[in-house]
This record gives sequence, structure tokens and C-alpha cells, in this order.
Amino acid sequence: MNDKKIIVALDIGTTKVCTTIGYHDKAGLEIIGVGSHPSHGLKKGAVVNIDKTVKSIHCSIEDAKLMAGIEDVHAATVGIAGNHIYCFNSSGVVAVKGKEITDADVERVLEAAKAVLIPSDREVLHVIPQEFRVDSTAGVKNPIGMCGSRLEAHVHIVTGKTPLIQNIIKCVEAAGIQPNDIILQPIASSRSVLSPEEKELGVVLIDIGGGTTDIAVWKDGSLIHSQIIPVGGNHFTNDLAVALKIPHNEAERIKINHGSVLADNLNQSAHITVHGLNGSKPREVKLGKIAQVLGARAEELFEIIRKQIEEKNLGGMITGGYILTGGGALIRDLSDLGEYLLEKPVKVGYPLAFGGMTTVMQDPKFATVLGLLLESKTDNMGKEVTKTTKQKNSQYEEVDLLGKFSDSLRNVFKEIF
Repeated sequence: MNDKKIIVALDIGTTKVCTTIGYHDKAGLEIIGVGSHPSHGLKKGAVVNIDKTVKSIHCSIEDAKLMAGIEDVHAATVGIAGNHIYCFNSSGVVAVKGKEITDADVERVLEAAKAVLIPSDREVLHVIPQEFRVDSTAGVKNPIGMCGSRLEAHVHIVTGKTPLIQNIIKCVEAAGIQPNDIILQPIASSRSVLSPEEKELGVVLIDIGGGTTDIAVWKDGSLIHSQIIPVGGNHFTNDLAVALKIPHNEAERIKINHGSVLADNLNQSAHITVHGLNGSKPREVKLGKIAQVLGARAEELFEIIRKQIEEKNLGGMITGGYILTGGGALIRDLSDLGEYLLEKPVKVGYPLAFGGMTTVMQDPKFATVLGLLLESKTDNMGKEVTKTTKQKNSQYEEVDLLGKFSDSLRNVFKEIF
């Protein structure tokens, strides 16, 4: 294994922490270890208990190391989401210095595009190129080598609140891991679930996690919009727990084994036995009632998504429809309800198979962590990066932040071009 580059992906979610370990050699990327552990200490993607989060991360990593048969890992690509994430589009223009556009010109125009005013408590996580324009020629994906005097870049910028990002990094480091890179979770999920053809055609990826639902809108191969919605699978479970007056664990079991969002597709007279709080007797509940509770929450979620698409005037670009992924996408009949409410094709998206992936891993709930592993492949594997969150010197933080932006841009170019 010494001649192979070990790479690690870490998905820290509200309901579970998942770790994948792989290696990359001339033959490609191979998965050798997977670890999953219930997540305790996060709420809607934000850390609310550091000690519990660190323990969950540690347990997940240890499980993956045991399966991979390796003793230690030092660095990982980490996924991030949460209410605090805010994304927007920007553009920048520069004059081309020479006859041909060079790498330096592209770097300058991307720097100009991300030179926007953001609040002091936020930092930029990604600057993702959408398209370039060389003089009057639009829709250019790679302008390097083209002739022109004016270069314009349109980009998608992802920002997050610095304290909440620092809390995630602190937990990862406390578990003995250095974050190589921090990637927005819907971008990672898109990498593992969507094909290049779907990204070109125009689709909306809806990643339904435990605490949040992450949206990524793709068109012409570029990310044109992303959004984090504070409604996730746990809200479906909580609704059941309140409506049926049962514990959260029992509500989760019922949602997974008997849940549906369309009462019309069920036997209306069928019942199941549910167990209430300690000391109470088991009782019978109609499947139709369960579907009514879950269906109401699903309708709310799809209505929020529909409004987001309408507000951004993106409806005409979604030729390929909507793709559901994440653990919450497995609720029965969710895609059928979505197709009715969104008036576009809706399907459940599964991770695309690659080296060593088992049938167990080809599950929507592993979409993010597998995407993070694929993103790690394009990174400087084995290179450990010291994050600035441990530093007190603000000048050093600014220099390191620019370095992180530059590294992120290089990774994006490797993926696009």
C-alpha cells in the first residue's frame, strides 16, 4: 500500500457520520474502507455539542480504518452544509495583457469575480466557474489559449459563517484528522449521482439529509444555483412522533419500514402496531394516518423548492427534471408526489458505481461521502493542510485563506477541463 495514495472522505451529518477510505493508483480509485456511526452533537448541520461530535467522528473513522486494514489516517476531505451556507452568482472582467489568454489571466479574472463585499463573519468556501466570455464570444468553458482583449468570468460563490465552519474544523482536528479541503455537500452529492449528460441537460439535485435538504441546480455542465433548506428527514420523523405520541426511535422505524407520502397508494384499512412511551400499551395505527403525516411534510418541502426555483427564474432551464438523493429520498412514493407537485420528471438518484463499491454503498444515503471521495481524488493526495482557525494572527489567516481559494480553483479547473 506504500506506493498507493490513501485518500479519506468525511461526511458529518445531522443523523450520521460516514467515513470512506480509498486509494488512487494508475488503475484508478478503489474503496477499501467504510465506517458509519450515529451522529450526536449536530443540529441542522451546525455543531451544538463538540464532545459528542468528536466522539461520533472518531468512531466512524475507526470503523473505516478497521475495514481498510490500516493503522492511521491523517487528513480528509470534509463535507459541510447547514443553515448558515449562502450562495450567489458573481462576475468579473479583466483586460488580456498578451495576444493569448494564459493561466495568469484566468486567475486574475476569477480573483476579480470573487472580489465582492461579504459580512465580516463569513468566508468564501468555493468559487466555481460557470462560463467565460472572450470579447463577444459567450459560453466558453476553457479560455486558455484563445485570442482576445477582454476576458469575463461568471462564477458561483459559496460562503459560510466563519464561527460555524471553525467549529466543524475544530471537531475534525480533535478527532486526530486534518481537513484537506471543505466541500459543500450538494456539490459532492452531485459528483457521485449526476452524469455529465444530466448536468448539461439541466437538473435539480435534491439531497434530503437528516437536518437539511440541499439543492444544486445544474445547466450546461455548470452549477448555477445552490441552496440549503432547513427541512430534512428528521422533521418527517418528529412529525410522526408528535402525531402518534411515540418515541423518536419508534417513529424512525415506522417511517423507514411502513412510511409513505401517498395514502391513496396504501390499503386504507391496514393497521400496524406501534409502541408508545414507557409504561403505555402497544396500539394499532392506520397506515393511512402515517401517510397523511408524512405527506403533509413532503408537500411543504416540495413547495419550498418550487418557490425557490420560481424566485430564481430557473424553471425553464430544468429540462431533465429533479433527482432526489440522500437518506430521506427513500421514503416510499416521494418521487411520485414530487412529480405531481413540481410538474417535472422526478426520480431517486443512486451513486454511480466506481472501484470497489459494494451494493451496500449504492444507496442514496452514501451519495455525499462517495462524492467527497471522488473530489479528494482531484486534490493533492497525502498533502496535509494546516487550517488557519488555530491561528490568532489575522494577517496570516488572510494569506492562508487566499491560498485555500487558489487550491480550490485549481481543483475546479481539473474537474471541468
